[in-house]
Amino acid sequence: MSDADEPALAVGADALTERGAGLEVAVVGAGAIGATAAYDLACEGATVTLYDRGSVASGATGRAAGICYDAFADGLDAEIAGDAIERFRAFSSDDTFSFVECPYVWLAREGDGQRADAIRDQVRRMQDNGIVALEIDGDALAERFPALRTDDVAVAGIAGGAGYVDPTAYTACLAAAATGAGATLETETTVDVRTDPTRVVRPDGEVHEVDAVLVAAGARTKGLLADAGISLAVKPYRVQALVATADLAEPMCYDATGGFYLRPHAAGLLAGNGTEDREADPDAYERDADPAFADGLLERVSHRVPSIADGEHGLERAWAGLCTATPDRDPLVGRIRDGLYVATGFQGHGFMRAPAIGERLAEEILDGGRIDAFDPTRFRGDEAFDVVEGMALDPN
Repeated sequence: MSDADEPALAVGADALTERGAGLEVAVVGAGAIGATAAYDLACEGATVTLYDRGSVASGATGRAAGICYDAFADGLDAEIAGDAIERFRAFSSDDTFSFVECPYVWLAREGDGQRADAIRDQVRRMQDNGIVALEIDGDALAERFPALRTDDVAVAGIAGGAGYVDPTAYTACLAAAATGAGATLETETTVDVRTDPTRVVRPDGEVHEVDAVLVAAGARTKGLLADAGISLAVKPYRVQALVATADLAEPMCYDATGGFYLRPHAAGLLAGNGTEDREADPDAYERDADPAFADGLLERVSHRVPSIADGEHGLERAWAGLCTATPDRDPLVGRIRDGLYVATGFQGHGFMRAPAIGERLAEEILDGGRIDAFDPTRFRGDEAFDVVEGMALDPN
């Protein structure tokens, strides 16, 4: 199915305003965040062009797990995640994409006291912030979710505000809705970004001068802005995932001790977290999973989900994608120079935040304001830091 064949969100007259009238914006990167921002800007009357060097969702978005939850102890993270889930639900329909409601469980095993304490602390902080979260033990977990093995669980948290989405379907719908609201979609188009004045340069050398450029090109954002003379404190890193046959209707689960996540999938389950703790080249990374990855992860996952099919007989497919890391594990979102905006560094949480981050970026481009904690100018751009896996708990 081509991008043009994807069903679009309904865009009625009441959804369109003129707040962005007279404003011309180029969005570079037709992943989940770029497509969402393009949609929100177009609905506000801005003239928007959405560029991508490939097709819609052909980068990190198309290789994402699609897990969405609000299980964050930090108030800002929880607020953004909650807003994103509300938009996923609002956009979801039989004609667009499905947001499948599914509880999210994260757990620590017996003997892993540090992670167990971290989970207990997280749940308390979530409850203090009004997040629907519950702490339970292994016996209670087994009663609620019989598909999971729980005899080795010391403690688990459950978040009710959660679900999963097909990332490609979501992004295709938002891109189509953006064009329905008046945006122009230019895929298979590699552009360069330039400043003073803010502009993009098309492959034929044609210059597209605009009022604002938003670079939401995932792992390639760093290189795009480096070519424009701007250094970002961000490192792309490689992650791996697989789909396998199993009997799992719910929950989604992060086994913090085992170091993997999983969620239900039409074929059985999707699992991953084959993180490499070193910087990757976004133009030359290996897109296939490592030969030993699937066997190793299937063995670990079968400990938690006994119904998973054995070895290669249960493996449907495996792949690798890219995430982006920052020194403080918070993303870089917002204005980095006059007329130039960025969204990267999400530590693997970019898709689940996309509906809210795209909306906030559109608001910032239209009216100013920013997410202070995510201010991309908080770093010089030349900081030395280690890649840290995005789902890792923060032990006390």
